[in-house]
Amino acid sequence: MDVIMDTLRGIESFVRSVEEGSIAAAARKLGITPASASQNIARLERALGARLLSRTTRQLGLTESGRVYFDRVRSVVHDLELAAVAVASLSQEPRGSLKIASSVAFGRHVVAPLVPSFAARHPEVSIELVVTDREIDHIGEGIDISVRFGLQLEPGLIARKLASVPMVICASPSYIERRGRPEHPEDLIHHHCLVYRYAGHGRIFRWGFVRDGLRFEPELKATIVSNDIDTLAEMAIAGAGITRLGAFIATDLIARGLLVPLFGGAPREGIANTDHEPFDFYACFVDRQAETPKVRAFIEHAAQSLKGRW
Repeated sequence: MDVIMDTLRGIESFVRSVEEGSIAAAARKLGITPASASQNIARLERALGARLLSRTTRQLGLTESGRVYFDRVRSVVHDLELAAVAVASLSQEPRGSLKIASSVAFGRHVVAPLVPSFAARHPEVSIELVVTDREIDHIGEGIDISVRFGLQLEPGLIARKLASVPMVICASPSYIERRGRPEHPEDLIHHHCLVYRYAGHGRIFRWGFVRDGLRFEPELKATIVSNDIDTLAEMAIAGAGITRLGAFIATDLIARGLLVPLFGGAPREGIANTDHEPFDFYACFVDRQAETPKVRAFIEHAAQSLKGRW
C-alpha cells in the first residue's frame, strides 16, 4: 500500500510540475513544500528506472520518457480529482437554486405537487419550475433537470426513470350514449377523436395499443386537435369525442363519473384484451458533473413519491 501511495504522490507531483511549469508552482498547487514535490518525483523516477524531467536552474523540460509517461498518466490525476469531488458531493447538503422544466400537463398535475414537500425537506434549495411543451435547452436556459417522456429523450442526455404512467382512452357518458361505445381500437376511425399535437416537433401523437404482446397504432379520425392536454380533457367531458389522457388526469375524472374508460381491463367474450401503451417519464440532466446533490435529491424524492402511484 505504501508503494502505491508513493507512486500516486509521484505521479501527481510530476503531472502538476509539467502543467504548472515548475516544481515550486506544483508544490504550491498541491499544498506541499518544493522539496517534498521534488522527492516524490525522484522516487517515481527510481521506481520507473527512467528520468522523466530535465531540470535546470531556469527551465523544466520533459525527457522522451517523460513525454510518453505524461501522456499516459495525466488523465489519472484528473480522474482522481473528479472522483474526490464526486465522493465529497455525496455528503453535501443540497443547496442553491434548482431549475426544473417539465411538459405542461405532467408539470401541473404531477411535478408541482412534489415541490412543496421537497422544499420543506431541503430549505437551502430555491426552486423554479418551468412548464412548457416546447423543446428546451439545458445549458442555454440554465435548466438543471428536465422531466420528459420517452419520445422526448435526446441523445447525450442522462436520463433517470421516474415513473411509468398508464394512458387511458376515455369519453364522456353523454358521448357514448349519443355515438355508441367502440369495441375495438380499430373502431376509432368511425368516432370523433380529440388528439394532441406536440409543440416541440408539431406532429400529432399516435395512440399506441398492445394486443397479445404486439404493438399497433389504429387509424384515427381526428376531429379536434389541441396542444394542451387539459383542454382536451375538458372537451371530452363536454361530449366532444374520445381522447387519450395520462392516468394522472384521467383517474380522478373517471372516479367522478365525468369520463368513462374504453378498452383494456379483463377480456370480454369474443373481444381480445387490448391494453393502452403506457408513457415512461424520465428526469434528465446534461452529464455526470451536472448530477449535483440538489439534482440527485430531487430525482430521488420524485421517484420515491411516484413509486406505486399508478
